[in-house]
Amino acid sequence: MKNTDIRKIRRAMEKSLAEKRYEHTLGVAYTAAALAMRYGASIESAELAGLLHDCAKGMEEEKSISFCEKHHIGITDVERRKPQLLHAKVGSFLAMNTYKVRDKDVINAILNHTTGRPAMSLLEKIIFVADYIEPGRKQAPHLDEIRRIAFQNLDDALLRILEDTIIYLQDFPDDIDPMTEKTLEYYRKEKRLEKEESEAS
Repeated sequence: MKNTDIRKIRRAMEKSLAEKRYEHTLGVAYTAAALAMRYGASIESAELAGLLHDCAKGMEEEKSISFCEKHHIGITDVERRKPQLLHAKVGSFLAMNTYKVRDKDVINAILNHTTGRPAMSLLEKIIFVADYIEPGRKQAPHLDEIRRIAFQNLDDALLRILEDTIIYLQDFPDDIDPMTEKTLEYYRKEKRLEKEESEAS
């Protein structure tokens, strides 16, 4: 992905997103680039995915439902109740079809940045974590600690974010996406296996 393409997409996001959302988008893009430097991922792919992760946030909720139906994008029961959750699916579609992104890893990072998924790629993890820890975030629990952990052990940061997300959503059980629960269980199991292997060696 050439720098000129990155600049073009940055300008497109500035035009299409509300000011506060655009500031968040820049924060995610820059944080993702920093995490990519730390963990050896493509800096340009991380910046691109960060810039586009919320590209569908400007779409009205009802329109996002009709958009998904028109383009045969599956909608879960949770997403139908909470259409704002559809922005990741719609965003991945726009990334491919409007912004002409062909990198499947970038598309998947946009698609999975809200719920995560089991066995995420490095780039998917980076965008998921960057979305949570970018400098403009203020309210999330344990934010300072997770920001520190993110640059020490990405999987540990990912697990903490998933755990805190599920704890927060326990007061709103209808809002919990089953994929978030599956992702949490997967990475908890990965952590247990890692600990067992370390103790056995």
